[in-house]
Amino acid sequence: MTITAHSGRNLTEVTVEAARNGELVLDDIRISRETLLSQADIAERSGSLQLAMNLRRAAEMTALSSEEMLDAYEALRPRRSSFAELQELAQRLADRDAPTCAALVREAATAYQRRGLLR
Repeated sequence: MTITAHSGRNLTEVTVEAARNGELVLDDIRISRETLLSQADIAERSGSLQLAMNLRRAAEMTALSSEEMLDAYEALRPRRSSFAELQELAQRLADRDAPTCAALVREAATAYQRRGLLR
């Protein structure tokens, strides 16, 4: 397996020298979805099921911009969102091919409702 950055650049091209020369962009230092999914498969085969699930969620999140990711984290903080807002976030994630993340948000919405942590 060839390891690539989120940008598709081969990992061997991501060097300190390339950074010093201004040849790298932000996506050159972000991990790719494929690499995270490969790591999830390895974790699962070794019996680390929770780590595998976390890596799969991380792989899904590579489709999001930094702003979208920070907005989702902010929405998930206690008392920051209503139940409906969290359901809308879950649907947006599902629409972006992030079903595992969407399920986590739905689960959080239900838990927050039960514990009185919604806005």
